[in-house]
Amino acid sequence: MASSVAVGRREAAFTLPRVWTIVLPWLGVLPFFLFTVLFLILPSSSLFIESFQNSKGEFTLENIAALFSDPRIVPGYAASIQISAFTALVGGIFGFLLAYAVTLGGLPRWIRSSYVTFSGVASNFAGVPLAFAFIAVLGRVGNITAFLKSIGIDLYAMGFTLYDFWGVSLVYLFFQFPLMLLIMIPSLEGLKREWREAAENLGATGFEYWRRVAFPILLPSLLGTMILLFGNAFGAYATAFALTGGRLNLLTIQIGAQIRGDVLHNPNLGYAMALGMVFIMLVCIIGYTLLQRLTERWLR
Repeated sequence: MASSVAVGRREAAFTLPRVWTIVLPWLGVLPFFLFTVLFLILPSSSLFIESFQNSKGEFTLENIAALFSDPRIVPGYAASIQISAFTALVGGIFGFLLAYAVTLGGLPRWIRSSYVTFSGVASNFAGVPLAFAFIAVLGRVGNITAFLKSIGIDLYAMGFTLYDFWGVSLVYLFFQFPLMLLIMIPSLEGLKREWREAAENLGATGFEYWRRVAFPILLPSLLGTMILLFGNAFGAYATAFALTGGRLNLLTIQIGAQIRGDVLHNPNLGYAMALGMVFIMLVCIIGYTLLQRLTERWLR
């Protein structure tokens, strides 16, 4: 009895006041809120305000109107959407097949661990280092280019180039594949064994199980991840700029030219272009969130 009383007193001595139990959790998330305000909310607010101003700080709608009428901006949006959609589709399909092979294909566990580790690195390997790596490998004097040329295959004489739409798409796929793999592995692992057993007991083949059960469940996650890949490629800047030197008419390169350029220097127009880009990214995030919720409803 005495020991229990002593323990109770010690617990009471170390019990925090009620106000601290409420305050401490908020102190833990305070750095996140500060980061969000300083690096997301304030820049976005400034972006929105300056999109509707001219160089003198006066209100204008010319920058917004230029997004739909300027002969340089519209093709930039089109090129960015095309390269993002292409890499999202190709990266989504082949990345899903790779995730299936790693997760359900019966590969040794060490191979799966190696793939996941490599994907974690490769999905974040972008920018100038990635562009330099591809130039060193597939540039005009790259290692593979020189080797193929030595055996009679001249890639650039056949029309291939690393510095146009297809070359940039190839470089983007380097980080699109592993990102798709990392996101789809949890979804594939969430497929319950009971669903397959129930389908087989009802006489379904493996193909019918995937067509009627597994694929419909995974489809929202698959489409949502492709939307995420689209946004990932749509916002890329450093890779394309370092690879092409700004020659490719992508939206992100145009924004950089408007804000920091010597010839095309109109920061407010660049802010308006970035605002349109933010709107497209917001649509992608909303679409991804809604589709992920549909998947989570089945994979809980």
